[in-house]
Amino acid sequence: MQHPEDGALAEVTPQGPLALVHRWLFDTRFEAGYARLVENGVAWLIIFSVMAIAAEHIEPLYGPNAAWFRAFDILTVGVFTIEYLLRVLVAPLEPEYAGRRFARVRYIFSFYALVDLVAIAPFYFSGFVAMDVEMLRALRLLRLMRIFKLSRYMVPAWKDFHAMNHGRSFRGKLYALLEPTGHSGQLHVYFDNFIMFWVVLSIVSVVLETVVSVHEVLALEFLVIDTIAFSIFTLEYLARLYAAPENPAYKKRWWPRWSHMRSGQAVIDLLAILPFLLEHFLPYPLDLRFLRVFRLMRLLKLTRYTSATVTLYKVVMREWQVIFASVFVMLLMVILTASMGYLFEHEAQPDKFENIPQSIYWAVVTLASVGYGDISPITPMGRALTVVLALLGIGIFAIPAGLLASAFTDQLRIDREAFKQKLLHAYESGDLNPRAKAMIAEETERLHLSAEDIKRLTQEAREAFHAKQREEKQFTTAVVLDPRQHPDLAAQQLRLLVSQLHLLQQAAGDENLRKQLSAQDPDNAMAVRVLNALTDCHPGGS
Repeated sequence: MQHPEDGALAEVTPQGPLALVHRWLFDTRFEAGYARLVENGVAWLIIFSVMAIAAEHIEPLYGPNAAWFRAFDILTVGVFTIEYLLRVLVAPLEPEYAGRRFARVRYIFSFYALVDLVAIAPFYFSGFVAMDVEMLRALRLLRLMRIFKLSRYMVPAWKDFHAMNHGRSFRGKLYALLEPTGHSGQLHVYFDNFIMFWVVLSIVSVVLETVVSVHEVLALEFLVIDTIAFSIFTLEYLARLYAAPENPAYKKRWWPRWSHMRSGQAVIDLLAILPFLLEHFLPYPLDLRFLRVFRLMRLLKLTRYTSATVTLYKVVMREWQVIFASVFVMLLMVILTASMGYLFEHEAQPDKFENIPQSIYWAVVTLASVGYGDISPITPMGRALTVVLALLGIGIFAIPAGLLASAFTDQLRIDREAFKQKLLHAYESGDLNPRAKAMIAEETERLHLSAEDIKRLTQEAREAFHAKQREEKQFTTAVVLDPRQHPDLAAQQLRLLVSQLHLLQQAAGDENLRKQLSAQDPDNAMAVRVLNALTDCHPGGS
């Protein structure tokens, strides 16, 4: 095959091992291959390598672990080099270069190949060329350009996002980027991963700040991370507030942005940025320890990116009566056993079983089967009560856990069955229209279904749809007979109809039937003549 721009003999497409390498490692259309795994692995390696390069500038962290940093850098460069060489070798098999002359040369000078080359060039350049300290420092900084390797995933995702949202307003595009919709695409997934990365990084920094030795070394880095995280979360909060009118849940309300601000997720987003504002902009000082711990509220932002919390909320609301009953039994058991423990142990240990509230602490830790040992009975009756209480605790505390586990599994089944029903309704309208495809994509992202789950549920919906079609066809299909070809069957059908008409005549009566026929259709002479004939044959309707 020749490319229109070339006009000469095209380069022969490689066969054999190279075709297998391309198919199994780089062809995303081949479902049995490892292309997605390779893409995800390389992407995470890029992120970790950039973080390692940034950590090298922290001398107390880099100095004692220089050998490990060096080994990780060699490993990273080795993987990137293998990836670069393999992509050059299989370039003629890529759709963009297939059938074109000098496909490998064209690929080498492409944007993605140049970015891959820049990611590994500083390592090899520093290994073969003698340089001074300043040059080495500059090359170290150049290694940060590895982050541009992510453009291999971001640029196609951006193009797809732009194509899916062509003609939509800026606010609509922003909402599609922030929330899972039918036109969000892979770019929304990358955005969610970006926010989750900064949530986790900020939480780790908050935790490590409480270690005095670590805080003394990384105080500046923690401040930079907190400032960047605050900036990202603030922009996200403002963007979600601006795009709130695009949310179907708020679109018909009088003030959709105020409705969004009152929602649980918006409150969590506000709590994620509030400590930074209080710490830096209030005129009077606050307890910094409280603010640092308060920043851990950012962990709640992760609830937006998993359907597990929504499912758990549905489970609790559906089973709240049973859960309330089990909690009531637990409270009743705690109070009763605490009272009995106080009765048996107060005289023997007045300092530990001083009152019933203090005995409640002992009852709870005993029912929970933890028994810290700081409070334990010494009287025979108290110890016997402890044995009974410990055995009862195994079953009592297992009731709510078992209820939640079974209800959680049942709710997942209900959600997936509901999704399958939506697929079935979509297939009933014929070919999937854009609206149906958008609904399927939105539900897929909301339920976080894997490709295998989607394939299985789609197959089940198709089979249910075809079974329904066959059933309807079976009930609606009638055998059409030609009376001239089958006069005997026609005569039998006529006798059956006359018999049914006679039964109607007997049940309703002649006069009632004539009145109804005249009232409904005065010109229906045929029905009246048939009725008269039946009356003549069967006088009196008998």
